[in-house]
Amino acid sequence: MSHSLASMTGYARVTGAVPGAGFVCEIKSVNSRGLDIRIRLTPGLDALEGEIRQLIGKMVSRGAINCAVTVERDGAGGNVVVNQQALNTILAAIADLGTRITAPPPTLEGILGLKGVLDQREAPMSVDAEQALTSAIVQAVSQALVDLVIARRQEGCKLGASMVQILDEMDACMVLAAAHPARSREAIQHRLHQQIATLADDLTIAPDRLAQEAMLLAIKADIREELDRLSAHVASARQLIASGGAVGRRLDFLAQEFNREANTLCSKSNAVELTAIGLDLKAAIDQLREQVQNIE
Repeated sequence: MSHSLASMTGYARVTGAVPGAGFVCEIKSVNSRGLDIRIRLTPGLDALEGEIRQLIGKMVSRGAINCAVTVERDGAGGNVVVNQQALNTILAAIADLGTRITAPPPTLEGILGLKGVLDQREAPMSVDAEQALTSAIVQAVSQALVDLVIARRQEGCKLGASMVQILDEMDACMVLAAAHPARSREAIQHRLHQQIATLADDLTIAPDRLAQEAMLLAIKADIREELDRLSAHVASARQLIASGGAVGRRLDFLAQEFNREANTLCSKSNAVELTAIGLDLKAAIDQLREQVQNIE
C-alpha cells in the first residue's frame, strides 16, 4: 500500500447477496485520538466480530471506526409460530380475570394480536449456505475497507494541499519578521534613547553606557533563534506531509512547537508591526492545528 496522506474521515458501503440472503456492509470513520473500533452485526453473526476487527486494524491505524453489517434472509418473516409460553400466560390471566369481573371474552384475533403471542422466524439456511454467507460478508467488509481507505486518502490529499498553503503563509510571516527594521540594534538604541528622554529631559547618560544597554535589550529582543526553529519545524512539516502515512500525531506535535515559538516571538516584540506579524503567524498556526486534527 502507498503512503499518501490520509484523513480520518470517510465512508464506504458494499452490498452483496448469496442464495438465501442479502446483506449490507457500512463503514464510517471520524476523528479520534487513537483507533476506536465499534462493530454492529445482525444477530447470529457474532462469531465474525473478531475477524472483522482484525481486518480493520490491518487497514486503519487511527480514527473512530463504526462498522455495521445487516443481513436480510429470504425466509425472514415467512414462518409464523405461536409462542406457547406467552399464550398460556395470557389464557391464565384471562381465566383469572373472568372470575373477578363480568366482561365479554376476548376474541381469537385479539389474543393473537397481543405482542409476543406470534413469533416470526426465519427459515433456516443449510450449513453450506451459512458458510457462503459469512465468507461473502468477510469479502464485503474487506472491499468496504479498501473503499474507505481510498476515500480517506482522497480527503487527505485535499487536507495536505491546504496545510502546505498554510505553511507558505507561515513562511511569508517569518520573512516579514526577519526583515522588520525593529530588529536592528540601531532601532533598539533609538527606542531606548526616546524612553530615557521621556523619563528625564535633563538626564545624561554616557554614550558607551547607552550602547551597552542597547546591546542588552537587543539580545533580549532577538528573535533569530525563534525564526530559525520555526523554519526548521516548517521544513519538517513539509517533509511529513510529502511522506504521507500515519503522521497526524507528529504533525500535531509540530503544531504545538510552532505555537510555542510564535508566543515567544510575540513576547520579544519591540514594535507594533512585529507583534502584528506574530499574531498573523499564530492565526496561521491555529488553522494548521485544526487541519492536523483530521489527519490519520
